[in-house]
Order: sequence, then C-alpha cells, then structure tokens
Amino acid sequence: MQTLYMEEFKKIVGEENVLTSHEELYCYSYDATPGYSHLPEAIVIPENVNQVSDILKTANQHKIPVYPRGSGTNLSAGCVPLKGGIVLLMTRFNHISDVDLENLVVVAEPGVIVGDLNGMVARHGLIYPPDPGTVATATLGGTIAENAGGLRGLKYGVSKHYVMGLEVVLANGDILHTGGKNVKDVSGYDLTKLFTGSEGTLGVITQATLKLVPAPESKKSIMAVFKNLDYAGKAVAGIIAAKIIPATLEIMDNATICTVEDYAHVGLPLDAEAVLLIEVDGIAEVVEKEADKVLNVLKKNQADDIQVAKNDAERDRLWAARRAALPALAKLRPTTYVEDATVPRSKVPDFLRAVSRISKEFNVTIGTFGHAGDGNMHPTIVCDIRDPQEMDLVKKAMNEMFLSAIKLGGTLSGEHGIGLGKLPWMEQQHGSKAMEAMKAIKRAMDPNLILNPGKLVGEC
Repeated sequence: MQTLYMEEFKKIVGEENVLTSHEELYCYSYDATPGYSHLPEAIVIPENVNQVSDILKTANQHKIPVYPRGSGTNLSAGCVPLKGGIVLLMTRFNHISDVDLENLVVVAEPGVIVGDLNGMVARHGLIYPPDPGTVATATLGGTIAENAGGLRGLKYGVSKHYVMGLEVVLANGDILHTGGKNVKDVSGYDLTKLFTGSEGTLGVITQATLKLVPAPESKKSIMAVFKNLDYAGKAVAGIIAAKIIPATLEIMDNATICTVEDYAHVGLPLDAEAVLLIEVDGIAEVVEKEADKVLNVLKKNQADDIQVAKNDAERDRLWAARRAALPALAKLRPTTYVEDATVPRSKVPDFLRAVSRISKEFNVTIGTFGHAGDGNMHPTIVCDIRDPQEMDLVKKAMNEMFLSAIKLGGTLSGEHGIGLGKLPWMEQQHGSKAMEAMKAIKRAMDPNLILNPGKLVGEC
C-alpha cells in the first residue's frame, strides 16, 4: 500500500490507530479457523461512523480491500484478509446508547460483547437471545454479520430475528439507516435482513437496534441416554410433535460421548449411541407441564436412562457434558475444525450415521454434537494440520460430509457462515442461477469489490 494512502488513514483516525508492525499485522492475519492466514497491510481502528465513512471513501477510490473485524472468533475464515489491504477493527465501537424498556429494544454499537450486553439487560429482567458459544468474547457486529445463533436457537431463533434496524456504511462511504424500533415495517425491500448475515461483503455495520425479550422465570433441564440412535431421533421429532419447543435440545454422538467422559468424567455411558440434553423454560407452571410431556416422549421412545435436574447445581452438572464437548475434542489433536452443517431435524440420525461412516472410511477423528432440535450439527474434526497426508484425508472427509448434508436436504451452515471455508460447495447447494443473483447483489452494492472480497459468494 502506498505511503500516501496510509497517511490518509492516519489523518482520519490518528496515527496511533493505524497499526503496521509485523507483529500487529500477524495478529490480525487469521481468525479462529485453522489453515487460513494472510498478512494485511495495515490495521485501521475507527471510533465513529464518520471515520468509517471517510476510510471507505478512501479505500473505494484507490480500490483497497477492507476487512471488517470484531473479536475474530469466526469459524469460516470470514475475516481473514485474503488480498492484503486493511483490517477495519471495530472494537472501539463498544457503547450501548439506549436501553428502551417501553419498546423492549436496545441500541448498541458493533464492538459490544454479546455477553456484556446480556449482563446489562439482565438487570431489567430481559435477554438478547442469540448466544453463540463464544458469547463471552464475540462482538455484536460479528454475530450480526454471520447471523449467529447458539444453544437457544430452537425456541428463540438466530440473530436475524432480533435485528430491527441497522446503521451501515456502504462501500462508497455513504451512511445508510435501515429499519428502527417499529414492530411492523413492510415498506420496501428488507435491507436490514440483507445486511444481517452478509459477512461484511455489502457494508460495515456501525450501530444496531435489537429486540429484547423477557427472561424466562423458570427452567428445567433433562438428560436422556439412548443406546439406539434411531430412538434418539424419534424422541427429538416426538418432542416437537407434542407441540413443545424447548429452549435447548442438544445431541452428542458416541464419539463425542466417549471423548467427553474421558475428559470430564461426568458419568456418561460409553456404550450410548446418543445423549440428548433438553431444557424447557418459561412460566413455572408451564415449565412443569412441558417437562412432564418431554419425559413421556423420552420414555415412549425407549430412553435407556433419564436424569432430571432438581436444582441449579444439578442443572449445571447436566450441562457440563455439553459444555465439555468442544474442549474435550480439541484436546485430542493440535488442530480442530468445528463445522455446522444443518439438516431437517428428521434427518439428524441419518446425518450422524453418515458422519460416522465418513470418519471410518477416511480414518479421520470426528465427534458430532449440536442442536438436534433445529438440525444444526457440529461435526468436529480433530487432526494435525502439519501432516499433509492426513490433511488430504480431512479435505476428502469434509467434502463427503457437506455433500451428505446437501443430499439430505440440508445446508452448509446454520450459524457459522460461509466465509472462505465452505465456498467450494455453495453452488452445489444453491445452483448457478442463485449464485449469480447473489453475485449481482454484491456487484451492485460494492462495484469495486473492496468489502471482504472473495468471501461468501466467491469472486465476482
């Protein structure tokens, strides 16, 4: 990058907010996705929307790639600066400007940590439901750009269900406002939804208006062990068919069960094919009735063991197994790929069997856990990225895994996004016409292709 352009960025944000040392560039050359890294030419750290506007005007004029970034917890290489340029670090945008209790909305900047936002609104008896696994570190901007979900997704949905309005800076520096505090708004194209989940390819989010909901007054957690995978799948379908929408309905396969038990010693049976973890929440009386219905479904579908938490301590003990899934698997090998293919919930057993077959066929270690209630599975591959032969097998296993999800009527991602990691399979899921439509939107919004180029829809 020419010194002239760098000086322009320094004038906009101050010299101390333009980082160029090799060590600093390296720290922002990758995210939480193994195997992807590229040095940017600078890290630029704005603090207000006008600075972002001026930065994008300059970058657009000189066709400099811009990569918006929050905490970098992304799992699809979504913020890797693939073509150099600048990383636009949004962490100084960390203010909550309005908690509107009359309209149950909050207005916050993209650098606010999701867990911090929930900590603040909890004082008012409210929650912001999207809860990614990195809730203690992930920023709002990143979770909105990725349309993140989490364990509560079955009942409460994902980010797009709670983003009511956005302030966005377009590639040419124009500042756009979408949506607002209105519960109903059907005037024009839904631009708020367009930017939510766009992975930083269409604009830079600088403020968000978010819907809050009352925190549930009561919860009940249940763990069910199945030695037959089909029965576990039928239990998941049976719970939904009984008109119960749990806050959380999680599953772990046998590979994950064995790994978690070796890691955490929580008392899981090693011969189980699946463990379901279920939590219902709401008004105390309703929670009791729904928990009873869940228990009936589990018994009807031949659960081999059922445990019901009687207090918070027992609830925490039950959920310790699920929380241990990723660290237990990650402990096995130096490299961990956490994927999130999603299938119709009725196809969860079929997908788990496919992953087990693929694991054996390619001699790759895969443990699968995830959100059984909405079919969002997290097949997690552990390996050693330094071993070329093993990585060749890993890539073949990934290919078979994603193709299996698509064949079952599923999707490449339920909450982690596409980024770079899943681009090879996008056309197989969506078809050439849909891909060209997406690329046309990208070209219309960002004619010089400066915003997170090469991500989500590939080269345009």
